[in-house]
Amino acid sequence: MSAQIFDDRQCELGEGPLWHPERQQLFWFDILGKKLLSRMEDQPLEWQFDEYVSAAGWIDRDNLLIASETQLFQFNLDTGEETYVCGLEVDDPATRSNDGRADPQGGFWIGMMGKAGEKRPGAIYRYYRGELRKIFDKIAIPNAISFAPDGTTAYFTSSPDRCIMTTRLDSDGWPVGEPVVFVDLRAQGYVPDGAVVAADGTLWNARWGSFAVARHASDGTEMEIFAIPGQNSTCPAFGGPDLKTLFCTTALEHLSEDQRAANPGNGKTYCVQTDTVGQAEHRVIL
Repeated sequence: MSAQIFDDRQCELGEGPLWHPERQQLFWFDILGKKLLSRMEDQPLEWQFDEYVSAAGWIDRDNLLIASETQLFQFNLDTGEETYVCGLEVDDPATRSNDGRADPQGGFWIGMMGKAGEKRPGAIYRYYRGELRKIFDKIAIPNAISFAPDGTTAYFTSSPDRCIMTTRLDSDGWPVGEPVVFVDLRAQGYVPDGAVVAADGTLWNARWGSFAVARHASDGTEMEIFAIPGQNSTCPAFGGPDLKTLFCTTALEHLSEDQRAANPGNGKTYCVQTDTVGQAEHRVIL
């Protein structure tokens, strides 16, 4: 099961892949390019924005909730109309959004970080039924936001810490108690980036700088590694008609000119057929 190129456009910072279950269509972002990208059969699609955009959830067939560097907004895919939902750290021009995903209860989690990737205090927020609440702070580069199928558990990481954390959720999807370590990658030196949880409860984590997505059992044990041709693999997502296709975005960011020239696969978006069924992405409830 080797990875194939899904889309050969090179992203400076590919992120946030989302398989829309009603449209049967993959969307993803080039954060530093300020773009939302997609494909419709053989036709590449692209939407340009005025500021960084990084993650999305689906509201209905035609509308996404998109996180930018300053706000959450509703975006109509057919008309391009933008509707403001709420602000994100609007008083701090040095931050932008990063990884995000909708939870099983219909809330939307979004991480905020320094634009330069500096080790400054970042945070994770949750938007749920009209309320935006900071749920975790001291998160330098928030990633791996993902959820167990039964809605009782969430995962996330501060990538420089090299540990994926887990936390319990209440019936409305709010975190309860203190997060604990789920996977500790410090000894191996791997950097966890985006993640997704499959229907069987396994967690699939992109490893920045490692050409890989790792599959972990529900107890955190590493099960297998999927090779990704892009060095900086950033975030996986399940999709396709049977939800067995694993998509993965990659990034050119922080690669030297020699590294970029040596591997033209960097920055592209990939897909690999698996034997595992993913979860359908959850609908955001505004």
